[in-house]
Amino acid sequence: MDKLKVLIVEDDPNLGQILSEYLGLKGFDTTLCQDGVEGHKAYKREGFDLCILDIMMPRKDGFTLALEIRQDDKEIPIIFLTAKSMKEDTIKGLKIGADDYMTKPFSMEELLLRIQAVMRRVKNNNKREEDPTIFNIGKFVFDTRKRQLEEGGAITKLTTKETGLLKLLVQNKNQTLERSVALKKVWGDDSYFNARSMDVYITKLRKLLKGDDSLKILTVHGEGFKLLT
Repeated sequence: MDKLKVLIVEDDPNLGQILSEYLGLKGFDTTLCQDGVEGHKAYKREGFDLCILDIMMPRKDGFTLALEIRQDDKEIPIIFLTAKSMKEDTIKGLKIGADDYMTKPFSMEELLLRIQAVMRRVKNNNKREEDPTIFNIGKFVFDTRKRQLEEGGAITKLTTKETGLLKLLVQNKNQTLERSVALKKVWGDDSYFNARSMDVYITKLRKLLKGDDSLKILTVHGEGFKLLT
């Protein structure tokens, strides 16, 4: 079974190292960053199963980072860490979509229990969906859980939105996927700004699939897109 990948963003180097080492010993694959800017780069570069974010950080705080992550992925679990116990921070974190919230100092054992509880909820939600996670598309193997495309052993990591959009195209292959349906399912609403963003992602997906001439993503003007296989 693959290790769960955890992004830890904590500006206290000692606490960050302790968190990373402790969770590593407990079987997690951890990536440690010391500020929100580096944390966002790591998030965009890799796929994670859970984010642990300090709130008070230089360059970019945890709330800002969480909002950026939520723009890409509304489901990934986020646990906030803070030295404050202010009610306002808790409310703000919950509004952003935090799954849990821990006030420093805390025990590593308590953090582990919180992580396990959050991941159980995610697992149960995924079971309810009962969707397949692996699709064969021409020469490619598309894994929605790992958010990746594989072709002849070469693996390309996908963003959450690339994964969501490609999954909808595959599920509706050789049929027109309506723009409004894709926008609401992947972006949350069908605003003009999100529509322009989706066009950019369609271009990205075309480039990713260009290794197989039998696959084409057509634009159906006034309606949406169609994956021909």
